[in-house]
Amino acid sequence: MPVSHDLCQDLNCTKDHIQQKRSENPRLDSLLHKYSQLDAEVVDAEKPSSPALSDDALETLKKKRLLIKDEIAEHLQMQ
Repeated sequence: MPVSHDLCQDLNCTKDHIQQKRSENPRLDSLLHKYSQLDAEVVDAEKPSSPALSDDALETLKKKRLLIKDEIAEHLQMQ
């Protein structure tokens, strides 16, 4: 069963840290919204009951999610 990624665990940081940085950085806030949306799309697409996406389309979604996650990590590491 597909599950949503735990961004805090993946990036080894706390929710409080993310919330603090998010409130200080509008770009980070936007990225977190986009990441959540893409993650939900990936999880939905991986469900057996959902209409089948092609492997290429699913892979594209996952790559977009990863790129956004990488940018989020960069913003979280900024001082």
